[in-house]
Amino acid sequence: MRRDVADEVLFRRSLRASQARRAAVARRRKRELMGRRGLALALAGLSFAATGALGQSATTNAPTGQQSTVAALQAKLGIAADGVYGPQTRAAVRAFQQRNGLIVDGIAGPQTLAALGLQAATPQLTSAPVTSRTTNLAAIAQCESNGNPAAISSNGVYRGKYQFTRASWAAVGGTGDPAAASEAEQDQRAQALMAKQGPTAWPHCSQVA
Repeated sequence: MRRDVADEVLFRRSLRASQARRAAVARRRKRELMGRRGLALALAGLSFAATGALGQSATTNAPTGQQSTVAALQAKLGIAADGVYGPQTRAAVRAFQQRNGLIVDGIAGPQTLAALGLQAATPQLTSAPVTSRTTNLAAIAQCESNGNPAAISSNGVYRGKYQFTRASWAAVGGTGDPAAASEAEQDQRAQALMAKQGPTAWPHCSQVA
């Protein structure tokens, strides 16, 4: 039988059903909206936490001695002394090195610090402290050449106790053949190379020594 919607009882039933459907749809949309807002807030919270962690690692995780040396370096260079060796500090170091005829590498090693009238509290100042590589030159020498000052690699490229290349030898003031230099001079040049480049000058042996 066909229903007569003009009948008041049927009309009210239809109206209530329609209102219930609309209310259910509104509740569902509200739940979806709240879910999206919650996700957005969660993502924002994660982003804030990550940013805070990065900021903390850049400002507070460095050793206190290194922070104070960086601050002293920054004061000498005439930039904000915040104790963080960041891009601004590297740029200022490079500019100073260029003005004073030093090797322009952005690293405040012993020569750069001495030119500024400072004494290094650490082997070198760079944007990130070395934590996973050995800085024991004796162990590196043992790994590279078994401690033999006259050692020469099979291809002739790496020479001496620390297996210098001629370029790395010259970069720390050496002249001639590294393998022909005295062991004392090789030790001295290796210390200078460590101060200049850190353990990365010996990428293999600094990891396994």
